[in-house]
Amino acid sequence: MSKKHGHLDDVLADLDTPMEQGRAGARFLSRQTRVSDRLSGEVEEKTLRWIDPAQARMWARHNRAYDLLTEDNCRDLIDGIRSQGKQEFPAIVRRTGDAETPYEVIAGARRHFAVSWLRANNYPNFRYLIEVRDLTDEEAFRLADIENRDREDISDYERARDYLAALDAYYGGSQKEMAARLEVSPAWLSRYLQLARLPSEVVGAFASIRDLRELHARTLKPHLGRPSEAAAILEEARGLAGQGLDAAQVMARLKAVVAKPKAKTRPERIYRRAREESGVKERRKGRITTLEFEDSMSRTALQAAFEMYLKARFDG
Repeated sequence: MSKKHGHLDDVLADLDTPMEQGRAGARFLSRQTRVSDRLSGEVEEKTLRWIDPAQARMWARHNRAYDLLTEDNCRDLIDGIRSQGKQEFPAIVRRTGDAETPYEVIAGARRHFAVSWLRANNYPNFRYLIEVRDLTDEEAFRLADIENRDREDISDYERARDYLAALDAYYGGSQKEMAARLEVSPAWLSRYLQLARLPSEVVGAFASIRDLRELHARTLKPHLGRPSEAAAILEEARGLAGQGLDAAQVMARLKAVVAKPKAKTRPERIYRRAREESGVKERRKGRITTLEFEDSMSRTALQAAFEMYLKARFDG
């Protein structure tokens, strides 16, 4: 058949093979439908490749810290691929132009690690499933963000750091434009950028960057905006580096150095003529003073108690 009609080759390929009439007709109709869908543009076919993971490297702006991937935090994926006998979902890559490492991973770092680990641990025949796309850097950034935005195995800080790098690289420093492209609110994006801008001393106080959360940056922001409090926090943070404290312990220590001492509660005072009378109780909360007394107090007893209160208040 001529190349002009090559798209029909797979439809006609098996018609010379003897088979039951019903099966032949069903196969013909199925293939005819697939070709029709392809020609109408309703179906987009993608080419997937199986490669040695060594042929792919991480994109320099990948939003996941590859060096933090371990057998433990990829165990679920490693076991899943081993159980299925192959990787089920392709990673998204683009070409590098480098003959030795022709692909770079835009989305699929954990899959790359899992397959690489399996190949190095008694499963040398496993291969890395990829889909090659033509992507600009900005398109690659958005694709990786969509891929990982709702995943719990990528930390707030990894995501925040990626956003901060992209802000100037792709959007000219415009948070509004970046938020529109990512289809998120400017306020949501601002909180993550705030996390990425935490001083290195604060980041270093945590055992791992994966422990850092957007809430931590939001909690510390008011204090870091005041020079004296910021200095105290940074000094404490430097002392916490390398101690291996969990996130709650780190935050408790940092907040403690800027916590304002609680105002001393003034003892409750009672004004009365005689010990057997209930008297008038004075309670103070901040700048509010409340006087309490029983309804059964007589006029003379109440008047005497008030006079004692006024004397103590104004005459010392």
